[in-house]
Amino acid sequence: MTVSPLIWGVTIAVILGLLAFDYFFHIRKAHIPTLKEAAVWSSIYVGLALVFGVLVLVFGGATAGSEYFAGYITEKALSVDNLFVFLIIMASFRVPREDQQKVLLFGIVFALIARTGFIFLGAALINSFSWIFYLFGLILLITAGNLLKPENSEKDEANNFIIRIAKRVLPTTDHYDGDKLVTVENGKKVLTPMLLVMVAIGGTDILFALDSIPAIFGLTQSTFIVFTATAFSLMGLRQLYFLIDGLLDRLIYLSYGLAAILAFIGVKLVLHALHENTLWFINNGEHVEVIEIGTGLSLGVIIGVLTVTIIASLVSPAGKAQTAVNNARRHANAYLDLTYTTDEGERERIYTALCEEERQIAGMDLKYRNKVKDIEEIRAEVARAHEAHAKYISK
Repeated sequence: MTVSPLIWGVTIAVILGLLAFDYFFHIRKAHIPTLKEAAVWSSIYVGLALVFGVLVLVFGGATAGSEYFAGYITEKALSVDNLFVFLIIMASFRVPREDQQKVLLFGIVFALIARTGFIFLGAALINSFSWIFYLFGLILLITAGNLLKPENSEKDEANNFIIRIAKRVLPTTDHYDGDKLVTVENGKKVLTPMLLVMVAIGGTDILFALDSIPAIFGLTQSTFIVFTATAFSLMGLRQLYFLIDGLLDRLIYLSYGLAAILAFIGVKLVLHALHENTLWFINNGEHVEVIEIGTGLSLGVIIGVLTVTIIASLVSPAGKAQTAVNNARRHANAYLDLTYTTDEGERERIYTALCEEERQIAGMDLKYRNKVKDIEEIRAEVARAHEAHAKYISK
């Protein structure tokens, strides 16, 4: 698919315009998005991505259109998985909910920059070395295996490492000053935790790019499609975070679905590498006659796996129990942390949500509740939240 410089320029301008619009009209003034606001803007960004895909289909042909949609769906699924880690980072730094939008937008912008760099690097490697498909396929197969582990600890360890280095190198305070990155403490300028959060988010974005870029290159080698599918998958991620916040834990089988998709694309890459083989120690440097997986089949497999994964997660009694218990723990922790937010209405919202989740948990089968990790510790945290609320209302 040949794309003119004019189309490239217009596309980049539209993406930058969307990011600027997001900042000036939604992020500049700190606030907590309502469910309606998050739903409306999530729908708008998904709609824009679909319209762009239709334009690629019309002007680029069926193959280009299928490649775009396969890449967009895969990158969107991986982006949702990234939200789990963003949630952990912001919870560990106790980012006030009204300021979380700015952190997320920074994460999106940094992810777009990092992935764009990897995209052009990947394209250059592919054009120069066809054997790079072997490496990309191996990366995806290893990533798929890691996702099947009981706990995906590598991401957390990477986050902790980045955070420890940042704290050691940068003079910071433990207190937020709104959404400012720099404040004055004891007459000296210091960095607020807001900057540390952004450093942690940026570091994880680089790690995520190492997984996502080989995945989409396994579906298309068109740099334009890779870039646009990646960019549109990141657009609206901020709104999606607030829309599905509380439901992320419900998708208990998402990692298995992503593992299946990445393994499938990894195999597809290896088969393609064999078909284009130039390595002397494989078939004497000659191409290997193998079955290649078409874009239509790839798109069908991706959609099918994600559909089964999401439905299985939503109807699973274990998933419902895990969601309610983990949400109760998150809300209990938020309520106990008096510096979490200065918004009294937000404090009341958190406590109301905690009580509602307790009612849901009480109606669930005990065997599913008790399977949740650290259940006794979570019960103790919820009890402390009730004690804190009783003291608060007795004042």
